[in-house]
Amino acid sequence: MAEAIPLLAFYIGLVLALAKLSLIDAALVASLIVMVMISGYENFVSRFDDANTDVSFLGKLDAGSLKIKVASSIVAMSSIYLLQIFLNANKYENDKLMWYTIIHLAFVVSAVMLGVLEKIMAKDKLLPSKL
Repeated sequence: MAEAIPLLAFYIGLVLALAKLSLIDAALVASLIVMVMISGYENFVSRFDDANTDVSFLGKLDAGSLKIKVASSIVAMSSIYLLQIFLNANKYENDKLMWYTIIHLAFVVSAVMLGVLEKIMAKDKLLPSKL
């Protein structure tokens, strides 16, 4: 009986950690939705608003920065999901763990590539054209 108490405490801690990770994941999804809504407002609705009104509290998100923010949010959510899987690794087969990791790495690589492409595009915008 005395050996069961530390094991029970470990499992309670694990369940609480998974609950915290789920809350963080929900917060990331909510912030992603808000970010897309604000960007949609800036890109489509605010163009028709009166030019004298100031909507600078929304911040400026162009299409490139929005793609990077969405990709980084997806990577963060994937990281949380992968951490939840690894905390319960004994319930999964090794090949499934491998595929979850490969899929997560694909998200990471695509987010990095979006960042590199955005940086290249930003450099091209700053250089004067030779036309």
